[in-house]
Amino acid sequence: MQEIINWTELFKDFIGIFAILNPLGAIPVYLGMTANKSRSETKRIAIKTSMAVAIILVISIWAGGVVLQFFGITMPAFRIASGLLVLLVAISMFHAKSSGASHTDQETLEAAQKDDIAIVPLAMPLLAGPGAISLVIVNANQMTQWFEKVFLSLSILIMAVVIWFTLHIANNLGSLMGTAGINTATRVMGLLLAAMAVQFMIMGLVEAFPGLSSKN
Repeated sequence: MQEIINWTELFKDFIGIFAILNPLGAIPVYLGMTANKSRSETKRIAIKTSMAVAIILVISIWAGGVVLQFFGITMPAFRIASGLLVLLVAISMFHAKSSGASHTDQETLEAAQKDDIAIVPLAMPLLAGPGAISLVIVNANQMTQWFEKVFLSLSILIMAVVIWFTLHIANNLGSLMGTAGINTATRVMGLLLAAMAVQFMIMGLVEAFPGLSSKN
């Protein structure tokens, strides 16, 4: 039974990470930034972006807890902060737009003047932004076995492949789904994220104030 629960939790983690990365929602920004680039350049950008996302999130899985300990940040406090951050991202997704927590208009304008946009701002903060990093750290901290973190890392690598494929066929997907289709998918993922964010905050509050869970 415990093994089933573990696999179920890993699947939930995968869905949550997919929702907050939201590669479909990144398509309009990606197409806008690569409009004047050659086919070979866009292929290189898609590969480099997906690799950067994988590296950022895998490092967060294994080193996130150490960083929190170094700065003396307790997990309940981080859960509450992460919940608030993820909730802000989810609210923006309800409106079918990117959150300022992911990237700003100023960053987009600066990126348009850069030759290499794969890492900044596409990989970070557009895809693997503060919300995604926080979500990964919280999920990893809940895992008691090292092999669970290995499977979570593998799921990140699978997600990187999904991101690469999405960006690789971004033009076709954009034409097929249209703005309405992409916005609808973004809102559905935002709903999932909002529920996860509230759950994070509830867990953080219960851990910080055990009396809240008392039946008395």
